[in-house]
Amino acid sequence: MHFDLIQALSLAGKHDTPNDDRIGCADSHAWVIDGATDLGEPGLLGARGGAAWLAANAQRAFAGATGVLRPICDSVFEEIAQAYQRDRQRDPVAIWELPRAAFAAVALEGDELVCAHLADCVVLHRSGNAVRFLTPEPDREAEQAEAAALGPGTGAHGVRTPAVLADRRASRERPRAVLGVDAALSREGTLYSRVSATPGDDVLLMSDGFAALFDTYRAYDPDTFIARLHSHGLADLAQTLRAIEQQDAACLDYPRFKMSDDASAIWLRIVGPR
Repeated sequence: MHFDLIQALSLAGKHDTPNDDRIGCADSHAWVIDGATDLGEPGLLGARGGAAWLAANAQRAFAGATGVLRPICDSVFEEIAQAYQRDRQRDPVAIWELPRAAFAAVALEGDELVCAHLADCVVLHRSGNAVRFLTPEPDREAEQAEAAALGPGTGAHGVRTPAVLADRRASRERPRAVLGVDAALSREGTLYSRVSATPGDDVLLMSDGFAALFDTYRAYDPDTFIARLHSHGLADLAQTLRAIEQQDAACLDYPRFKMSDDASAIWLRIVGPR
């Protein structure tokens, strides 16, 4: 079996800022990478921000890999660690400056679909009439509570206000399993699962900015999401996402750290003999 690419899209959170998401697929594996917003000025890795640097290096590593998913991921982690040692211009100011990302990846291995993930990217699998998350069900309640605690409209100006920057930097000092520049930590934190795969199945990989349709805005559940996807496609879902965010531009109804996040999704279909 192999993957057919049906649709893919990736939208920057703002029209004039770099998009730190990356998505892609090969015949039998696919991935989504969500670079965490930089909390300082470029410099650690040259003129490029750490989120964009990490996303680009992870994208390159996934695109060049083949085979079974766990060794693919291990090779990605090693390539990122080596690239950091090569490209680093100075020591980091603090832990919060180290580039980090979330990722999810899938691969077809025999009659199974294997999923790997770190942090909050999302994978949705439809097989027949059953729709399920292969990653943990999206849950932004803790983050929304943090944003709300900083005051009404926190996200209207992004993460550049002093209070939000200080909060986000402190948050990154706390241990958390993420894709980063330490290969051993990335490897230890990555979770794997596997399910039966059947020709005709749909597989959706999303950054958390796109998956906000589930947990932040409650616009869809998995079944209604798939139904809308089949009838209208990814672009329509993206329009719904951005319309909700524009209507709450002050981030009052839905507390968050920025009005719109980078939002990416890739829709694949499993084809071929089982």
